[in-house]
Order: sequence, then C-alpha cells, then structure tokens
Amino acid sequence: MPPPRSPQLFSLPSPFELESGTVLLHEPPWSNESVLRAQLLDESYAKPFVVEDDKRRYLYFNTRLMQSAMRLADPNALDLAYTQQMMSFLLFLPHPRRIVLIGLGGGSLMKFCATRLPSVDFTAVEISPDVIAFRDLFQLPPDDTRLRILEADGAAYMQDVEKGFDVVLVDAFDEHGFAPPLANRAFLDSIFSKLSGNGVLVINLAGEKESYAGLIGLAMDAFDEQVIVFSVPEDGNHILLAFRAPYFEPRWRWLHNHAKELRAKFGLDFPAFVQKIERAAKLGLARREAIRGR
Repeated sequence: MPPPRSPQLFSLPSPFELESGTVLLHEPPWSNESVLRAQLLDESYAKPFVVEDDKRRYLYFNTRLMQSAMRLADPNALDLAYTQQMMSFLLFLPHPRRIVLIGLGGGSLMKFCATRLPSVDFTAVEISPDVIAFRDLFQLPPDDTRLRILEADGAAYMQDVEKGFDVVLVDAFDEHGFAPPLANRAFLDSIFSKLSGNGVLVINLAGEKESYAGLIGLAMDAFDEQVIVFSVPEDGNHILLAFRAPYFEPRWRWLHNHAKELRAKFGLDFPAFVQKIERAAKLGLARREAIRGR
C-alpha cells in the first residue's frame, strides 16, 4: 500500500482528457480548485504536479513531457523503458562504487540503484525544491551514509565535487525538454574530469530536439568520440553513453554473454540492450546525430 499522503497535498480530479485519475499538487487546502484546474489546462501552473490512477503515479511539468512513473504495486521497479535502458552502463561497469544522478524526477533510478546495488554510494542532485517536495509521495529512501538527495545546481555541483565517480547519470529536464544550462561543453568537460578511469556518462535525451541540439557533438568532442547513442522508441527518447577510458573498445561477444547474467540478476532485458547498443555503435549513429545537430 502507498504511504499516507502529506497533508499539504491538494487533490482534484484530473482535468486532462488523456490522463485520468487524480491530480496532486503542493498547494494549501484553501486553494481555489477552479483556478488550479484552469492553470493546469493552459500550462500556466508553474510547479510540477502528480497524476495518480489506481496503478501508477506520474510526475509532470506539463502533460507533453512525462518526467517519471511509479507502479504502486512495485514502487522500486523501473517502469519506463528509458530508465531501464539507462541502466545499460552495467554492461560496461558491472560493479560501480560511486554514482551521481543529475535530475531527480520521481527518483526511479535512485530507488532501483538503492535496492539492487546495495554497496553503491549514490548522490542525487536536483535544482528544484518543488520536485524534491514529492520525495515521500514517490517513496524515496531517507538520506543515510550512502544515499542522499541534494538541492543544488547540477552544473555547479559537477564543477566543485571531488573526482572519482564511476557513473554519472543525467536525466535533467524543464517544461520544454533537456535542461538548457547543462547542454554545453563546460558541463561535459567537468563530468569527464570527475569520472574514474573507466567511468561512464549516461544522458537521457528527450523532449524538444532544440533543447539538446548539438549536445551529442559536444559529447563526441569532450570524450574523444567514445560515444554511443541509441534510441528508445517506446518512450521517444535517445540514450547517450560516453566512456572515459582511453581507446575504449567494446568486446561485443563477451558483452552478449554478460548481458544474460545481468538479466538474471536485475530482471531487465540486457540482451536486447546490448544488441541495440552494438548496432548503434557499428552504424555510427552518434556521429550522424552530431552532424545533424550542427
């Protein structure tokens, strides 16, 4: 059963044609429901909100771009295809010790890593206090010695933090798409400098293409072209993998065998992931997208 709702949440029937259920807002109980309903419909409501039905909770900035989804029957599962495929870094780095997530959303990646990678040190960095305010609703674990959520600017955090991350996950969006302050070379250079020797950068690319146009080319430059981009058609996303190791050369045959072990351990379709990644790498999709974005 889901935990009891925080008393400051204001609920109203969903006004959206395609998103049925209940809308949950961080608003006082005396708020005007008609005004909030109108703001939701014309997209002038300035904060994130949750839509809940009898099976799932969804986090939105607007209904054109879903931020996160959680199955009520299995809150720690990765419900969206793109979140599952962001975990493909385990193919290349099966025993990460230190992970940072830039952009919390509903915390699906944090919860999955917390439960399935129990020895990992995990930091989530989220700039919006309004997103963090939904932490309890999405059943995120409390901060402890190995798990923490920081309210901070992701770019500034990567500039100042100490080196040694094995994995940097970037899943940062605003109401239009990929967060503009992160779509630049300086951010990518700071990530490159803070990764461990075999570290991996994983970026979710979604929303309006203009919001991340050119980012793939910048990543190709920052990571000496050791970048693979593959599509997640189920969600309309692309995933970018960038590798810190010099002269990175995937051992595809070994990875296909390793993928079967990961599927048995984590319950995700790693064999399908590695097939897609190998095909994208051999077709040079990252270079094609980089040229298109220039």
